[in-house]
Amino acid sequence: MARALIEEPSLALLAVWADTLSVHALFLDECDRRVQLVSTEVREGFYAALSPGRPGALWFERAVRDLWGHRAEGGQDLCPWLDHGCWPVRYPMSLAPGPVGGASEPPEFLPIDDEAVDQLPLGPVQAGLGESGHLRISARGETILRAEARLGYAHKGSLMLMRGKSPRAAARYAARLAADSTVAHSIAFARAAEAALGTEAPPRADALRAVMAEHERIADHLGELGRVCRVAGFPLAAERFGLLRERLVRAAATAFGHRLMMDCVVPGGVAADIVPGGPEAILRALGPLDGELSALRRGLDAPDGFAARGRGIGVVDPALAERLAAGGFIGRASGRRTDARRLPGYPPYEPEGFAVPVLARGDVAARIAVRLAETAESIRLLRGVLSALPEGGSSVPLRNGSGEGIGVAEGVRGDIWHWLRLDNGLIVAAFARDPAWAHWPLLEAALEGADISDVALISASFNATISGVDL
Repeated sequence: MARALIEEPSLALLAVWADTLSVHALFLDECDRRVQLVSTEVREGFYAALSPGRPGALWFERAVRDLWGHRAEGGQDLCPWLDHGCWPVRYPMSLAPGPVGGASEPPEFLPIDDEAVDQLPLGPVQAGLGESGHLRISARGETILRAEARLGYAHKGSLMLMRGKSPRAAARYAARLAADSTVAHSIAFARAAEAALGTEAPPRADALRAVMAEHERIADHLGELGRVCRVAGFPLAAERFGLLRERLVRAAATAFGHRLMMDCVVPGGVAADIVPGGPEAILRALGPLDGELSALRRGLDAPDGFAARGRGIGVVDPALAERLAAGGFIGRASGRRTDARRLPGYPPYEPEGFAVPVLARGDVAARIAVRLAETAESIRLLRGVLSALPEGGSSVPLRNGSGEGIGVAEGVRGDIWHWLRLDNGLIVAAFARDPAWAHWPLLEAALEGADISDVALISASFNATISGVDL
């Protein structure tokens, strides 16, 4: 299969992960609209590498080696990634963890043989509350020749923490994989647990999950649009986006008891129903958004506005976005029409019940335009779901059983996937795939050929989370 993938472009690789004895790969066949899980045994510590046929497997293969010790035979990059030599043991998730002595700082990067090339290290310590990640820029003069990321500095050990716990107890770890996508990760985790145990959440729970997910999408888009505007030198627009987001998160606190709606989605449904008056609080916060967004869009599209500043820089080639199966606004700004709410789809969404904005330019301006269009569409969706909330219960109990399940949700950055294996109601193995697994390699590619002065703007237009990858 690993060899055949080189000649077969239709299968999109979503993730590669492992357990103590096997390695698993998740594919999405966009032609047949099917999700396919493939597994292989590890023999004498090795398995066939998928990276020669699917470049998106590179980071997954490095993570598999650091966590489980399984080596990808024929892999394209064997450098350590998560293991910085600070763990008390090597291969902590394997059957027999080894003694300490793995990678060490400074981290390994691809070699540079040209003495005229300068290297600029960014991170891992970031200003303010920035996540811990290292970006190594190689440049000749002001032109970037290569960018290489190194993460893992804040690896949380979430997959190990989930082991031996019930899905309800482990849901809190899924909710904290990426705080700005806490609802989406919680939905994907809950759907994986429900699939493993043959359980379906009630219709009202599905609707409330959609309310939270669309609310989260709008708030996150507004916050990041403000951040990009601030980096690009448009402080008034940045402040306006920030104010609009603040109104939304306050409405979420009123309706669900938490500004980010963390821990509000649980396996089997939702932790608690929306409070009386909650829908009205959300609708009041949505009220001024239509006019505000229209005014902001006109300002950004002006000849001296953001569109002119971001056009033609940080371009993600559509062919590369296709090869890495990039989702979310980054993939859609480069021509990909994927949306997990449509493919594979999940309730309460109707596949043709909403628009998916797509552009082909792949630059900073295109990513901002897609974010604005998605925000407007999510506002419409959120109002529709709130106006027709089903009656009935909002949660069902989970049975004490065994099984394996995959769950998906469309987050603000794209499709989020969770996989669980349960034994007598307890988790024995788990994995989570955040969209950032594909977005970080695309950021590296988008920075190549760019000017050093544009690094902050290009990076802000991606907003590729580190925490979502540092499992």
